[in-house]
Amino acid sequence: MWVAALLVAATAPVSAAEVRVKEIARVAGVRENALTGYGLVFGLAGSGDTLRHRATLQSVANTLRHFGVNLAEVDLASRNVAAVLVTAKLPAFAEPGGLLDVQVASSGDARSLNGGTLMLTPLYGADGRLYAMAQGAIAVGGYQFEGPTALVQKNHPTVGWVPSGATVEQASPLRVAGDGRSLSLLLNDPDFTNAQRVADAVRAVAPGAYVQPEHAGKVTVRYDQAPANLVTEIARLENATVQLQRKPRVVVNERTGTVVAGADVRVGAVSITHGNLRVEIDTRLAVSQPAPGIYAGTGPSIGTVVVPQTDITATETLASLVRIREGATVAELVTSLRGIRLSTRDVIAVLQSIKAAGALDGELVIQ
Repeated sequence: MWVAALLVAATAPVSAAEVRVKEIARVAGVRENALTGYGLVFGLAGSGDTLRHRATLQSVANTLRHFGVNLAEVDLASRNVAAVLVTAKLPAFAEPGGLLDVQVASSGDARSLNGGTLMLTPLYGADGRLYAMAQGAIAVGGYQFEGPTALVQKNHPTVGWVPSGATVEQASPLRVAGDGRSLSLLLNDPDFTNAQRVADAVRAVAPGAYVQPEHAGKVTVRYDQAPANLVTEIARLENATVQLQRKPRVVVNERTGTVVAGADVRVGAVSITHGNLRVEIDTRLAVSQPAPGIYAGTGPSIGTVVVPQTDITATETLASLVRIREGATVAELVTSLRGIRLSTRDVIAVLQSIKAAGALDGELVIQ
């Protein structure tokens, strides 16, 4: 069964929209920092790692020794523990005592993390320094129950979250890049026109600064003297308004059959002919047995035989012709194609062909 197409488009063409600089750009140096750790989840109801995962047994034994319990790995047989990888994102300007959301993912052969509790786990940055400590009850948006011959599963039970489960122990090392007298604005989606418009908007709110677009994704702002309050200056720059020019783009997801297009995406005059060839192969298995009384004895060549019977039917429909006028939107194109009963997959194939023919005034992104 085909998945219905989803087409998002405005009713009127829009080439520019007024947005703030903070919505399309960021200050250089201000970004998140990835944190990673390795830990153990306890309290699982027999759904943890099996004895085949030796790393879990070794980790549990080392943890118990830390609490004064000396056990060898061969003495551990519980499936209530799972080894996990813990990840989090440290925001820019994070200070000690701040709380972070934590993601927990099984690294062994555990069936589910539902009901488990993450033991105190250190989280390290790419520089090898400790920045946060995580622990807490895990929230899993799914479950898995199984019996000897049955299995029921919802979503992905081996990945979970610990909301506000990590505490920042060390401030983020990231700061605003620059020497105090200059800073850079980095566009989220590099574009030469938008970079020039951002520079013009910044000049309007900071007339005493030297503003220069370095390339499509970077605008540099320099001051004769360092601003008295950098926070106030950045707040003024990031609230400047820009007439954003959006890129005409059509995004197609072949896995789900979703088509998303902007209203400013236009199609040139094209003629589309599409036909379908449908082939059906039906195989039935018939059982042939020796008639009683005909064969007096048994032998290697006498017995029941399964005989496959295959029917092949090919049906070819007449090709349908659709003409699209010059300047039509993608929404009008999809409506016309759906009118001749084209499936979502066929609509995606037509869009790819139109792009190859040079009649699509925009970028086609296939996911």
